[in-house]
Amino acid sequence: MDTVDAYRHCEQIVRGKARNFSYGLRLLPTPKRRALSAVYAFARRIDDIADGNGPDGQRLTDLAAARAALGTARPDPEDPVLVALHDTVLRYPLPLSAFEELIDGCAADVLGETYEHFDELLSYCRCVAGSIGRLSLGVFGTAGTEDGGDGGGGGDAAGVAHLADALGVALQITNILRDVREDRLAGRTYLPAEDLRRFGCTLNIDSSGRFTDPPDRLAALMRFEADRARDWFDDGMRLLTALDVRSAACTAAMAGIYRCLLGRIAADPAAALASRLSLPPWQKAMVAARALAGAAR
Repeated sequence: MDTVDAYRHCEQIVRGKARNFSYGLRLLPTPKRRALSAVYAFARRIDDIADGNGPDGQRLTDLAAARAALGTARPDPEDPVLVALHDTVLRYPLPLSAFEELIDGCAADVLGETYEHFDELLSYCRCVAGSIGRLSLGVFGTAGTEDGGDGGGGGDAAGVAHLADALGVALQITNILRDVREDRLAGRTYLPAEDLRRFGCTLNIDSSGRFTDPPDRLAALMRFEADRARDWFDDGMRLLTALDVRSAACTAAMAGIYRCLLGRIAADPAAALASRLSLPPWQKAMVAARALAGAAR
């Protein structure tokens, strides 16, 4: 398979399975859009392995195979995601160790890890989402660079990577709050145990799929975690000043969609706990348009 078809395949994956991100990717010039599509397509493959229904041992084996694929000198020519990712690695300084962290986080999902303290959840969020922020930065580059690498405008490389990491953490906490009920039905709990105790919640679900905790306690818990996510957004959004106009617009669109979603969760925790909330396409498109207009000023 040639690289053009491989990238096209990755873009189809993003449009079908990562719609929130696709609104931001549309704002990028073609080379960067294709490169990030390859990054997200491979990340989606890793996520799909972890979220699959197969035996734990098989999913861990499949994650190990994905890890091994990162180190191959020549990708399987019949695997369009690996073909596109290999080409992206040749063109952009991707920190491939971030994919290793993503795989570590997804392995924790397979093993059913829970988190006693927020610092433990934070480590998980940095693995599964901060990693994507840092990989994205490898494609974006920073102000003063054209295609990638370190650059001026946004401070030192480590500082800029910290901001990309922080934005990923904000997005992941939002994901966790959006999926509390869905995760509990699947037997997973991500919110820290210390927070559950603080608000007197168990997140137990009855036979009809409803939470048994008092609604006011659940609402207080959700709003507490939403405030925490807002703090991470406030930190991570400082990344925009380190990016070129189109990359800043892409990032602002992605983050803006999740911030709107977070606002809906905080405004009506009961609705978020009853079903999986999402924004309508028209609202996502509006957020993306505003991001492009704002970045162009």
